[in-house]
Amino acid sequence: MTTEPVEASTGWGVLHLFYRVDTARADEEPGGAKHVLGAVERLTADGTHQALTFAVLGHKADLGVMALGPDLARLAAFEHDLTRAPLTPTWSYVSLTEQSEYAATEDDERARLADEEGITEPAAVEERLATWRERIAHYREQRVHPRLPLKRAICFYPMSKRRLGDDNWYALDFATRKRLMAGHARVGRTYAGRVLQLITGSTGLDDWEWGVTLLADDPGALKDIVYEMRFDEVSARYAEFGPFFTGLVLEPAAALQRLGLDA
Repeated sequence: MTTEPVEASTGWGVLHLFYRVDTARADEEPGGAKHVLGAVERLTADGTHQALTFAVLGHKADLGVMALGPDLARLAAFEHDLTRAPLTPTWSYVSLTEQSEYAATEDDERARLADEEGITEPAAVEERLATWRERIAHYREQRVHPRLPLKRAICFYPMSKRRLGDDNWYALDFATRKRLMAGHARVGRTYAGRVLQLITGSTGLDDWEWGVTLLADDPGALKDIVYEMRFDEVSARYAEFGPFFTGLVLEPAAALQRLGLDA
């Protein structure tokens, strides 16, 4: 039976799934990895849906899977497919890719060129804006329709903005929130090339408001970026963080073999 696609008007669905290996079941059912490999193959066969597998460090889980793509029904079928494997779910998170409401506009960039670089001559401004438009179009496309690289390490955590007394993010006016987020983003941009950051929205979908996925070849860079950004006012005053999951990104067969599951 073909399932009718379920797609959001904007953004792709994102699942972060975490499992423990059921060793007793794995011993009773040799070849358990084939169920995971088959599920990944079916999900990604269209060339659009993606899945990253990683061996989780620490005792929160053994295996982590990040799956994303436009069709939430396809993602749900993938999650169901994984129940065939000798795996016990320990935690999960649901979100959608999204544009930031605080993203810089062309008027913002025009003002920045004038204020920070003293560029006001129309031809020079237009030349710089042409480059900016190309860069920002790529950035926005990557935020909403990301292609995830196979970096060596991954960190995922959910977060929300505080609503406590004077530290109520939602009591601030939009201009103030946008100014604070611009400073927050400047810190993040210093890690360009070292850390890929994907912020996905989960308000109304899961227990927190955003999911943050960080990918890097250097695990130390994951620690560095989170540490540095916590000193920014957006984090220091207004952010609440959920559990952190860190793992080693591997091809599916290698991740499963690392966990003692063979095809």
